[in-house]
Amino acid sequence: MLRKMISKRAIGMTLLTAFLNPGLYAAAQGESGNSEESRRPNILLIISDDFGVDVTSGMYPGLIDNLTKKYGPSGRNHPDYKAINGRPASTPRLDRFAGEGMLFTNVWAHPFCSPTRAAILTGLFGKKAKVLTYADALSQNHTSFVQKLRDEGGYSTGLFGKWHLAGLPGNGGAPDYPGMKPKEAGFEIFKGNMHAAILTYWEYDYQIQDDETPANEWRTEAAPKRSLPGIASTSFAPVVKVADTIEWIADREKENPDKPWFAWLAFNLSHATINQRPSAMAVPNADTMDKKSMAEMQACGAEFGSNNTGSCSGESLMRAMTNAMDTVTGKLLDAVQKLDPNTYVIFIGDNGTPMYGRPNLDFIDNMYITRKGRGKGTAYESGARVPMAIKGPGIKANSRNDAFVHAVDLFSTTLALAGMEVPEQVNSNEGTGKVSLDAVSLTPILFNDSLTVRDPDEGYVLTESVNLMTGGTQHVGVRNAAFKVVCAGGAEDSNCEFYNLVDDPLEEYPMEKPDSCTAYTDGTWSPEDSAWHYCRLKEVVDKYSYMEPAE
Repeated sequence: MLRKMISKRAIGMTLLTAFLNPGLYAAAQGESGNSEESRRPNILLIISDDFGVDVTSGMYPGLIDNLTKKYGPSGRNHPDYKAINGRPASTPRLDRFAGEGMLFTNVWAHPFCSPTRAAILTGLFGKKAKVLTYADALSQNHTSFVQKLRDEGGYSTGLFGKWHLAGLPGNGGAPDYPGMKPKEAGFEIFKGNMHAAILTYWEYDYQIQDDETPANEWRTEAAPKRSLPGIASTSFAPVVKVADTIEWIADREKENPDKPWFAWLAFNLSHATINQRPSAMAVPNADTMDKKSMAEMQACGAEFGSNNTGSCSGESLMRAMTNAMDTVTGKLLDAVQKLDPNTYVIFIGDNGTPMYGRPNLDFIDNMYITRKGRGKGTAYESGARVPMAIKGPGIKANSRNDAFVHAVDLFSTTLALAGMEVPEQVNSNEGTGKVSLDAVSLTPILFNDSLTVRDPDEGYVLTESVNLMTGGTQHVGVRNAAFKVVCAGGAEDSNCEFYNLVDDPLEEYPMEKPDSCTAYTDGTWSPEDSAWHYCRLKEVVDKYSYMEPAE
C-alpha cells in the first residue's frame, strides 16, 4: 500500500511530461511496461442532464451579482434586471468541487442530450457526427476516445447511467437502439439505460452489457436496489448509478491497482421522465436531499420518493432533483477520494435548462432575463451554456478560466490527461475516410497557465441542433472570444442575430448586422471592426454547421 501511495504521488511529475509531449510520454510508457512510475492516471467523467449554469450558479461565486450590476440601474438599466437574481438549486458539493480545481466559465454544449454526448465521444461537432436531434443514432464507424483509452492506453473502461447515443427504441418493426452501443464504443461494462429518458426514477429498464453480451446486444433486468452511506437501499436511479460506479471502481483498485481506469457516469437528473402522470418530474427520496430542499418540497405538499408532486412548481422540482444529484455526486467524490485521490474528475452539464412552454415544464428561475422561446433546444446561452469544472493532480485549486470552450474538447482533453497522442483526424460518419477533429485539448489551460486554446478572433465553437419537439426547428450558434451569431430556421441573414457576449452575456441587445460582407472578404475590415466578427462567424455557420449556406 505504501509503495502504491508513493508511486501515485510521483504521477503528477510524470504527467507534466505527458501534457507537454504526449508522444514522448506514450513512448516512455511503452518502454517501461507496467512500471508504477509511468502508470496512467484514473479519470472520472460525470455528466449531468438538463440543467445549465442558471440552476448551478452556486458553483460560480459572484456571477449573479455581476450580471445584476451589468444589467441593473448602474449598468444597462434593463427594466427586468431583477429577474436575474432568482433561485438556483442547492448544490453544496458541486460548489465545493468547483473550488477544489479549475472552474470554466464559458463552456458550451449542444442544445440537446445526444448531440453533446456524441461530441464528447467523437470530438466532432454536430454536422460531422451526424447527431443533431435527440433521436439520431451515432454511427458505429466513428472514432471513440474510450476505445483508444482501452486499446492503446490499457485502461479499464466502465459506463454507468444514461447512454443516449444508440438512437431510440424502434417503431413499426424497426430495431431498438440501432446506433453505437456502449461496448461498441469501447466500454467493457455498461449498467444503465440507453433511452433518452427513463420511465420513472424508481421503475425503469436496467440494461447491461458485460462479458456475457456481444458488443451489439444487451440484456434488460428490473431496476435493482442499491444503497450509499447515509442513504437507504432503493431503486432510485441516481443512487443505483453512483453505487454501481463506486463498486466497479473499488473492484478495479482491488484487482489491479496498477491498471488505470476510466469511468463515465451519466445522470438522468434532472431530466423529465417518460411517465407524465401524475407528473413528468420527480420528488427525490428524502435522504438524498438537504434540509433546504426538503423544506421546499414539504411546503408544496410533495410526497418524497415518488412522482406525486403536490402543488410544487416546475422550478422547485428542478431544484429538488438537482439537489439530489448533488448529494449522490458527493458520495461518489468521497469514495473516489478514499480509493485514489490522484484521480482526474471532470464534471459537465449536457445542455441548458428546459423551457418547454407547458405546465410545470418551464424551469429557468435564475440568471436569464428573456426565457420564453429560449433554453434547451435553442442556441441561445440559456440553451448552450453549461457548468464545467475539472479537478486532479497538478490543477490549481480555486482557479478559474474564462476561455470559450466546448464539451467537444473533452475528447482531446481526456486523451491528453491519459498521456496519449491526440489524433488530428478521426473516422468519418460513413467510415470511408477521415475528417479533421473539432476538439482541442484543454491541458494547456489546466497545467501551463494558458488563457485560451483557440484564436480569439478566427477560432470558434459551434452549438447546433434540430428540435423535434417544435416541428424540426433549426438552431445554430457560433461564437469566438467576444462575439456570437445565432441563426434560427435557416442561414439567411434575416434569420440570424448578432451579439457581443462581453457587453451583453444574456443576449438582450442584438447588434446591428452589416448589409454586406464584401469588406470582410476583400480584407478591408479587420477584427478591430465588429462587423468583421459577424461576417467571420456567419462564414462558420455556412461552412461548418449543418445549415445550408445562405444564397
